[in-house]
Amino acid sequence: MPRTKLLANVVGPNIRTARKALGLTQEEFAARCQLIGWDVSRSSLAQIESRIRYVSDEELLILATILDVSTDSLYPAEIVKRFRKRRSRA
Repeated sequence: MPRTKLLANVVGPNIRTARKALGLTQEEFAARCQLIGWDVSRSSLAQIESRIRYVSDEELLILATILDVSTDSLYPAEIVKRFRKRRSRA
């Protein structure tokens, strides 16, 4: 039976896009994270961007802060749209 690859997060690709829009390498991005107190390596950030590593709520806030974006903008548009649609029905 073929194995299915389970993704650890949905925000990785948008984190990569936002980082690149700022002109930051993964190494520079990791250094900025470390400056505000999150001890994360370039390798861990690469795993987040590749959707291999889980991202905690606190880490998501740190990432959004450094990237100067909202946490919502890090989620794929279809997920945000689906959530807002459900919320409007409630």
